[in-house]
Amino acid sequence: MKIDKENGWSPYLAGALSGIVLILSVWVSGKYFGASTTFVRSAGLIEKLFSASRVASMEYFVKEKPQIDWQWMFVIGIFLGSLISSATSRTFRWQPLPPMWEGRFGPSLGKRWLIAFSGGMIGMFGARLADG
Repeated sequence: MKIDKENGWSPYLAGALSGIVLILSVWVSGKYFGASTTFVRSAGLIEKLFSASRVASMEYFVKEKPQIDWQWMFVIGIFLGSLISSATSRTFRWQPLPPMWEGRFGPSLGKRWLIAFSGGMIGMFGARLADG
């Protein structure tokens, strides 16, 4: 499979492959893959280092134990897979935010970081609100 270094993978191919992975995930394990619960559990794991009794008394963590499980490993796999993919296609580069953000939000790196962080927080809030 040839990957265009200028544009990367076709979004249609990547979407189709993600769909196949989702189907296999449900078929093999009976569970949907996701990431938002993993971030909350990771926060619980970090907080447990400082106050295990507080985490144990939180209603959410009684239901969703902060633990390293298959979903946590899935999120690590996403990171490692994307790192390997970009390294093998020779498209890896250190870049805090895409250049198009400068055209849209101006030259201030702080402002662009704040907007990116805010967007991530809103997305995570929506995912958690939907119990995703």
